[in-house]
Amino acid sequence: MPPLQHRFPGHVAEQLSIIDRLSLRPFPGEEGRPGASDRWSGPGFHLAVLRESQDFWEDRSIEIVEAAELELEADLAALAGVLTARWGVPAKVDLWPCAGVDDPDPSTPTREPLGFLRGVAGSMQVWWLPNSDRWVGLAIGQADPEWPFQLLAGIGDSASLRRSP
Repeated sequence: MPPLQHRFPGHVAEQLSIIDRLSLRPFPGEEGRPGASDRWSGPGFHLAVLRESQDFWEDRSIEIVEAAELELEADLAALAGVLTARWGVPAKVDLWPCAGVDDPDPSTPTREPLGFLRGVAGSMQVWWLPNSDRWVGLAIGQADPEWPFQLLAGIGDSASLRRSP
């Protein structure tokens, strides 16, 4: 099996460091686009690609795809374990049909980072940051069957996501 691409942090400590930095960083006034760091931000959100698999343009065999997805799921589980120890049990948020979003009407634009996340993932795990109006979400997404799987971290303001009771 080809290895995961090396331009992304592969260790939980590095991934946690990215989440911690983004959780504290102010949200910008205007939306940016992904840069060389595979992070982007806008009003009320930050997004980061923590790890990425190979793409599947040349080989989409079940064995290759499942192995890549399982490797990212193991990364997600390890990182989620650390965040759960820190902030408690996460909520599961279904991104499509976007349960938990303030206005689930499909004709209403979804606030970021949920708009992007629901385009590539079905659900995410969410932790509400203590003493903050922010949340942190983790998901594995894939924009198209030939594209890589991505371990994604989203940080959003509380207005973008309803807290479950």
